[in-house]
Amino acid sequence: MNRQRVFIRLAPWLFTIGLFVLWEGAVRLFNIPVFFLPPPSAVAEAFVQFWGPLARNSWITLETTLIGFALAVVFGMALGLLIGWSRTIYAGLYPLMIGFNAIPKVAVVPILVLWFGIGFIPAVLTAFLISFFPIVVNVATGLATIEPELEDVLKALGASKLDIMRKVGIPRTLPYFFGSLKVAITLAFVGSVISESVASNFGIGNLMLQAQAQFQVPLIFAGLVALAIEGILMYWAMAALERRMTGWAQRSGFAQA
Repeated sequence: MNRQRVFIRLAPWLFTIGLFVLWEGAVRLFNIPVFFLPPPSAVAEAFVQFWGPLARNSWITLETTLIGFALAVVFGMALGLLIGWSRTIYAGLYPLMIGFNAIPKVAVVPILVLWFGIGFIPAVLTAFLISFFPIVVNVATGLATIEPELEDVLKALGASKLDIMRKVGIPRTLPYFFGSLKVAITLAFVGSVISESVASNFGIGNLMLQAQAQFQVPLIFAGLVALAIEGILMYWAMAALERRMTGWAQRSGFAQA
């Protein structure tokens, strides 16, 4: 492993440590009150003091997010293939998808509560709804960018529409699909926390809401850090899956690092 690769692997840790050192120093230098911006040391103390509730609610948020994300993967892939299958379907459904995605998901949560009540299901559905669109768009885009000349050649060789989809369209879509998973998993966390903050008695979102009511600002930041850790781990998992499944499509130095 050469020196550049070592620096690339250490860079995330060095930058993160540097950020926390700068944060701690700025809070102490400018004497910022804890209730306004707690230093990392106070956030770490909150982690130790409230480790049980943080771990329990982090697991609930992770479980909710992964279920909603899994639903988004299944239905997003299916709808993306459907939209990319036909230019007519693409033209008809794509504007509807854009309009639906433009609706703030926090405005949908009260409707989900009305239908399903407060708790687990609205959080799962919010995570699903907010992470669904990127998968659909990327899969449909991958199919829509097949060169017409290539389709004409394959049809001239006797390939049917289904053959073109299976042997060319879907493999071509895989880099788009796995790339979209990295975006969708982080959005799924956003959806879960939004719903937990509005319509749930569990999860990091609810824990942070309770901490806000009690002016426990370090606990709020501890919840944010817990969410960030979960998001980073899930992003890395999706990136590793992308390299595993579509390594043939990655040619840049960033992909090889």
